[in-house]
Amino acid sequence: MPNAVPRPRLYEVYDWTDGEWAFEAEVLDYVTHPVVSPERADLHHDPHLPDEWWADLRRALALLTEAKGVKATVRDGWIERAFPQFLGIPAPAEVERVTGHGDLHWGNLTTVPLTLLDWERWGLVPYGYDAGLLHANSLLVPEVAERIRLEFASVLDTPAGRVGELAALAEMLQAVARGWYPDLAPRLLARAGSLTGVRPPVPVHSEVRA
Repeated sequence: MPNAVPRPRLYEVYDWTDGEWAFEAEVLDYVTHPVVSPERADLHHDPHLPDEWWADLRRALALLTEAKGVKATVRDGWIERAFPQFLGIPAPAEVERVTGHGDLHWGNLTTVPLTLLDWERWGLVPYGYDAGLLHANSLLVPEVAERIRLEFASVLDTPAGRVGELAALAEMLQAVARGWYPDLAPRLLARAGSLTGVRPPVPVHSEVRA
């Protein structure tokens, strides 16, 4: 991974076993600057991040695509099931993939200076997935959601980027079905419908009403 991607530095990895269990621990830099949203993944207020922060985020994600991803974070089998179940449309015939963070939300980003946290899911993701996931987690703050669409228009406003954003929305709607994001759910459904022209199924067990 390029060194210019702002992330905690890895000093050591420890592996050990205990009977049938195997463990791995990573020793990382301690990050002192605050997380944008320390208690939740989605955003409920405008953090008023400066222009240089947005430029750093664009640069970080662009650099990350140059890394060699070793695993598929969002698997084809999941996409084949999730698109019909949570978006009400068939899965795409092709999914363009790039190396990405895989869990880009406001609980994994710091304020100035920017650092990307929690790299457990990094790997090959649908093109546009990272930006789409951050956008989905910003829908309760329209000015921030609009800023993301502006900053990542060259990604999201493409056919491949649209697939990536839909994959992010499907994942968020799956979380809604498990009881998460009840206040965000109507915005997720509306955004998915605006992209597909199809009213998504209301996730079972969520607090959203048809």
